[in-house]
Parts: sequence; structure tokens; C-alpha cells
Amino acid sequence: MKRLLYLLPVLLLLLGSLLLSRAYTAHAASSCVSSAGTNVMHGAIQGANYTISVPSNWNGSLALYSHGYVSSSQLLNPAPDSGDPVTRAALLQQGYALAGSSYSQNGWALQQAFHDQIALLDFFGQTCGQPSRTIAWGHSLGGIITAGLIQLHPERFSAALPMCGVLSGGIATWNQALDASFAFNVLLANSKLSIVHITDPAGQFKLAESILASAQQTPQGRARIALLSALGDTPGWFDPASPEPAANDFSTQELNQFLWASKVDFAFAFGGRAELEARAGGNPSWNIGVNYRQQLALSADSQEVRALYQQAGLKLESDLATLNATPRIKADQGAITYLDQFITFNGHLNFPVLSMHTTGDGLVVNENEQAYASVVRDSGDSNLLRQVFVHRAGHCTFTPAETVTAFGTLIQRLQSGRWDNTTDPALMNQKAAALGPTFNPAPPAFLRFTPTIFLRLFDHQRNAFVPLS
Repeated sequence: MKRLLYLLPVLLLLLGSLLLSRAYTAHAASSCVSSAGTNVMHGAIQGANYTISVPSNWNGSLALYSHGYVSSSQLLNPAPDSGDPVTRAALLQQGYALAGSSYSQNGWALQQAFHDQIALLDFFGQTCGQPSRTIAWGHSLGGIITAGLIQLHPERFSAALPMCGVLSGGIATWNQALDASFAFNVLLANSKLSIVHITDPAGQFKLAESILASAQQTPQGRARIALLSALGDTPGWFDPASPEPAANDFSTQELNQFLWASKVDFAFAFGGRAELEARAGGNPSWNIGVNYRQQLALSADSQEVRALYQQAGLKLESDLATLNATPRIKADQGAITYLDQFITFNGHLNFPVLSMHTTGDGLVVNENEQAYASVVRDSGDSNLLRQVFVHRAGHCTFTPAETVTAFGTLIQRLQSGRWDNTTDPALMNQKAAALGPTFNPAPPAFLRFTPTIFLRLFDHQRNAFVPLS
């Protein structure tokens, strides 16, 4: 009895604190939830704009959205809280609160994004109450940000959905891009281009586009375009509205790779790289130790390259020998350290993660999924990761039905504690189709798919390129 009397004030104090905490949370939540419909709030936190949307039927869960790459030259700095309006409406109807930051900077702004997204979570908790669970999700650069957030701040999240994400990490991604630029510069541009330490990105981009267009006019140029594309594993499929070219239709595949380079990838190879170098304080990429003969042998596009070289009457071994004999590019250590910090993945997962990718993505190739799966496997957490693929060309060209289905699959795993057959492509297609025509501008296209190996894997522990065999 004496012990109970002694503990009574402590118990009362704890009970009072708990009731006060619940009262504060309920009061804070009531300030965000509106009976009239979805309450949408806009503002800024330390230079980063934000959007928060809380439906009247809020179920206590928050989906934190990370948006994709926005050029540093763009003056607008939007803060979307979802990837598309149809998906947004569906999640709000289901009771999910949504939030997203613009990040305080555009460009390869992972450092700022990690800070600004956590600051937004803090603000949401103070303003609307702590969510019962928080799901990280995002597209493209937002995919690498999503995976980075859950690695750096696992205690803040319950699950994650990185889509079309740069899941090989920054160093591996920019190294693989360098390989394609290096081959282009040596074999087609006569080494006239500055492909690192770029001081005139607009001028170099214009010159590269002109050289690329000229090369496309000859069989020899097309064969070499196929080679540089193969070193980046660029798929031979560009238009989401067109069927995938046949496996032996090498001419059409090369034309599509030309379109990826001219319309998408070269802008990042020059403008995007220059922005990254300014941010990182130097060049973070290198090709020392890379055997281009070996890289081509492991590429998903190897057969195409060999066929086009034969048709053009070119000696592939001669070009590969030239690449291997050309002086290599050395990275700046400070820039490597920066890009390693923002970010290379260690593979440790603390909760379910579902990633999604289109098979015909020529900006962030589907092999990024293999790179991520490999580090997750090495960490022993493969049971927490599932990866699904959509058979379609384009970068992040998912339909709302496919996105909503993937999100629902992740929530089902979170609630049941088991994946079971929830990621079976036929089942996911059935669920997506059932959402109706508004959600399905194209038929759902989940498929069973295994990506080839990412050509420029990076070992975080050894701070080194991993030679493949």
C-alpha cells in the first residue's frame, strides 16, 4: 500500500501527460480536418514551398510525396503532393492526408530535399497532429529521395513506394552516364566536347546535338550511337503509344535510342551534369578501371550493337580497343564524397518497400531496380522489398490505375504483414482494370520481368566501382 501511495503521484502525472498529449493531438487535428471537404494548405518553410491536403475523412495516415527533377533554370518552384490529379483524388477519397515540399532548391537537390521533407513532416505533426503512419512515395528524382529518406530517417516512416527511381544511387548513375558520354565524345565527336568540368553546358549541348544528328544519317554513325546507348543500357523503345520493337528489329531500336539521347538524355549529360558539378564542388564521376569490352558484353543491348556494326561494315573490336586505350577521366574526391552522402544506398530496410518501374525507361533505366535489390539482398532485408514492372516505354509513364494499385498493394502488405501473391502481375492488372476508364488511359501493363545487371554498380563500403564479370 505504501508503494502504491508513493507511485500514485507519478502515475497521475503520467496519465495527465498522456491525456494532455491526446487532447493536443485531437485539437491540432481538428484544425486541419474540415467537414466541408479536403482542407488544402500552402505555405513555405525555410525557403521551401509546401502543399498539405487533409480530407474530411482522414484515416490518420500521411503520404509524403517527393517530386522529380526540376531544372535549376526554372524559376517556378512547385510543391506537388502527388504525381497526378486522378491518383491524388483517389487517395484523398480513401482518407489519406497528402503532403509535399518543393525543396528549397531545384536541380540535383537531394541534400535540400532530405532536410525540407523532414521539416515538412515536423510541421505537419505540429499543425495537424502526428499521423498514425507515414508512407514515403515519389517519382524519378523523388524516387531516390524517397529511398534516401527511409534510409536516413527510418523512424519517421512506415512504408515506401519509390517509383521510376534512381535507385542505383547518385555515384553509380552519373558514372554510367559518363560512360555513354565518353563513348560519344571519343567515337563521334573526335574528343571535341567537355564532358566533365563543364563551363558552357548550353554550348556543349548544342554542339553535341549537332554531332548526334549528323551521326544518325549514316550506318556507321547509327552503329556507334547504338554502342554508346548500350553502355548506358538505354532501351530501344521511346514512345509509350507505340508497341515495343521486335527483339531483332535493331534499326528501330537504334532510332528510339537516338530519340532518347537527343530529346532527353543529352540535356542531363551536359546541363544536368554542370549543375551537379557546381553543387558538388567538382566532378564526381570517373571511368578509371572500366573495361568497355566487358561492359558491352554485359549490356542488354549487346546483340543490337554487334548486328549494326556488322551491317555498317565497322570493326566493333577496333572501336572498343580505342575506348579502352583512351586516357581516362578522374573524379574529384570532394565531389565523390558529396554525392556519396546524397546518396548511396546501404540496403538496410526497416519496413515494407515496393518499387515500380517501366521496362522502357531511357532516362532512369530499369536496371536501377537490380542495383537496389542487390544491396538490399546483401544487407539481408530482401523479405521487405518487392519490385514490380510495367511494360511500357517512357519515364514514369504509369497510369493512375497502376499507381493506385501499387499504393494499395503496399498498404495491404503493411496491414497484413505478408506479401503473399499481392504483387502477381495478373492480379495487379485485374485490380487496376477494375478502377475503370478514368484511371486507365491505357490498359494496365504489369508484367513479370527481371532486369539485367546495372553496369556501373558502386561499392559504398570500398568507395569504388565494382568491376563486373
